[in-house]
Amino acid sequence: MGNDTPAFALALLTAGGGITGYARTGSIPSVVAGCTVGALYALGGYRMRNNQPYGIELALLASLVLAGSSIPRAIRSQKPLPVGLSVLAIYGLVQFGSAWNGRVR
Repeated sequence: MGNDTPAFALALLTAGGGITGYARTGSIPSVVAGCTVGALYALGGYRMRNNQPYGIELALLASLVLAGSSIPRAIRSQKPLPVGLSVLAIYGLVQFGSAWNGRVR
């Protein structure tokens, strides 16, 4: 399995989560953040699938943005949603960080 499949899966999960958050609570920041991070993952997956440059970097950037917003909230609130987002972010950081590290070396 290449790196494009996890990127597309994370894109669906984050964008779907943002849309769900908007549908449940009417939170515009949820839908904007979820769809923006999802779009970064999707663009990264598309670029990886087509062997274009900066695909891994885009997916890694999406993981950094997601981690930067969700991990502090998960530590403060200990609620399931921020913890779940943090797990997704850490998975993305490991997946795309190791792929990026392998390319740089």
